[in-house]
Amino acid sequence: MKHSFSWWRNGIIYQIYPRSFKDTTQNGLGDLNGVAQKLDYLAELGIDAIWLSPIYPSPDVDFGYDVADYFDIDPRFGTLSDFDNLVTQAHQRNIHIILDLVLNHTSDQHQWFKEALKSKDNPYHDWYLWQDPSAAGGSPNNWYAHFGGPAWEYVPSLNQYYYHMFCKEQPDLNWRNPEVKETMLNVFRFWLNREVDGFRLDVFNMYYKHKNFPDNPHKPIGRRPFDRQDHLYDVSQEEMFPLLREIRGILDSYENRYVVGETFLADSEHASRYIGPGLLHAGFDYGFANSKWQASQFSSAIETWDSLHPEPKWPNYFLNNHDTPRSATRFKSDEADNRCKLLAAMHLTLRGTPFLYYGEEIGMRDIRLKPWEIQDPVGKRYWFAGQGRDGCRSPMQWNDSVHAGFSKAKPWLPVHPNYVSRNVSTQEKDPGSLLNFYKEIIALRKQFDALNSGTIKLIPSNDQFILSYLRIYKNQTIFVILNFNKRKVTYNLSGALLETQWKVLFSQHFERDSDINNSAVELEGYETLLLIGH
Repeated sequence: MKHSFSWWRNGIIYQIYPRSFKDTTQNGLGDLNGVAQKLDYLAELGIDAIWLSPIYPSPDVDFGYDVADYFDIDPRFGTLSDFDNLVTQAHQRNIHIILDLVLNHTSDQHQWFKEALKSKDNPYHDWYLWQDPSAAGGSPNNWYAHFGGPAWEYVPSLNQYYYHMFCKEQPDLNWRNPEVKETMLNVFRFWLNREVDGFRLDVFNMYYKHKNFPDNPHKPIGRRPFDRQDHLYDVSQEEMFPLLREIRGILDSYENRYVVGETFLADSEHASRYIGPGLLHAGFDYGFANSKWQASQFSSAIETWDSLHPEPKWPNYFLNNHDTPRSATRFKSDEADNRCKLLAAMHLTLRGTPFLYYGEEIGMRDIRLKPWEIQDPVGKRYWFAGQGRDGCRSPMQWNDSVHAGFSKAKPWLPVHPNYVSRNVSTQEKDPGSLLNFYKEIIALRKQFDALNSGTIKLIPSNDQFILSYLRIYKNQTIFVILNFNKRKVTYNLSGALLETQWKVLFSQHFERDSDINNSAVELEGYETLLLIGH
């Protein structure tokens, strides 16, 4: 008997960076109608939900993560009517919509902040975090901004400083103000009433700072001043827990809604504290994505994150997002996709919800930019250190026509030069392509409950290149064996594994449905082998 399928628990979530997905207005920026135009492609891929990076009006100092209006759509992306149409079209294909909510800070161009700047008596002044100069006449404390420099910006006309964790154009909100809190909770209600299925909360554990703004303790090690502080007082305050319960209560008053959070400056154990009944449905952890190309590193990250999610908790995993160099770039310098296929097989067969990032399914690589081409504020400040996030945000490569079929106009970021051969159209026609590999593994994941539900049991291996585990749901067991070596490896079955009768479910060189009768199984370089017990 097949279990009840949950779109966010058993399904697959696909992140879209809207300005880079598909341009229908020919202005070089992707838009909502472009996403709607590609829904059939996404349905065929087999995903269950789309997470849209911010689409609200914004001056784009941090490309949408500086919000100027929480209750509207940026005209460059479309209108509220276009958004409603996208939701309707997506739902018709059983694809759910998740919105990115950036509620820690606004743009300095938001009307609230413009009012806050007028005077200390303005009703909106207390909507942000203001402090008088210190006794010595400088910043109120020693806090630094994550994007570089002090976290306090002086406003001479007010003789006060306002706080910003990121760019100075992104002032942090004062969540201790009841009006701010209620307005932010109404943001959830506004979009839920437009049939949105869930939310990704940007740096949610930063909403509250210590009410007395004490200095953060120093740490002896760190690249930047920000890294040489122990962030005890500017993040992860206890007031976050009752707030999360309120947010979850709002979502639970609607049917089958979902909330996932980006925990800022937190290890796996700390991140998991925010997840569970009455709190977040899920949270992001970088242990998996930050693993090196070693089976043991991935195994350790999986074991840690899974152990922090006993039922009814449910983990999630990602290899790519809008802030991270693409895995195809991190793990491979040439144009071969063997490693990408192995990563896909691992990612899509773990216990948990996989988050894919647009273009991951065709192995998109990061673009390289000259210093004067950089648009990301982090890249502009730290270009000399090779930092910046533009590389993973280049336009989606749809075909081999001009600008990869993304737009007829010059795109906001350059298309990767490999688009002529690496694109959706080319890979759709190639049975051995990475795109068709993704489709095949996703189809298996949907077909077999043990791959989208149940438990995982990691199998210790004496071979440093082998990652293997069992996926178990009721009486169905699937054995996953992954070879991280570019050379052939012999895998030896022992104990209960040897006593089980295995049949090939998926392999790059074993015949489908063939029986595995030997105690030693030979895997090709970078091979994925899925066996099912019978």
